[in-house]
Amino acid sequence: MTAATPFSTGIASVARALPALPDELPQLPRGADGPVFSAPWEAQAFAMTLSLHERGEFSWQDWSDALAAVIGEVRQRGEADTGEDYYRHWLTALERLAARKGLITDALLLERQRQWEEAARQTPHGQPIEL
Repeated sequence: MTAATPFSTGIASVARALPALPDELPQLPRGADGPVFSAPWEAQAFAMTLSLHERGEFSWQDWSDALAAVIGEVRQRGEADTGEDYYRHWLTALERLAARKGLITDALLLERQRQWEEAARQTPHGQPIEL
């Protein structure tokens, strides 16, 4: 497991405020201070999920079911479940749940993915990608 990094500090305090989190998301990578992220986008996906939940856009059960479905699909395909792709699964679940709840359209999601890919191509290796 990757050590906690500076960008995880603020998220950890939010996560501690949600007592259901460890029970609802038992596979969530975490250290002594809360969730652990290996890249800024992981922390951002985590924060978006918490924010949407706090706004009442979906319940923890909705979230847990969405994430479990994605992980189940991965296992059903026979892919190794090493934990390295946990936040990729998290992001897929967030995208699907946001679309199902009408928070984003498929067209807008595809456009944002295209923008991200373009920004990634134009960003020098080792530099943060900015949209």
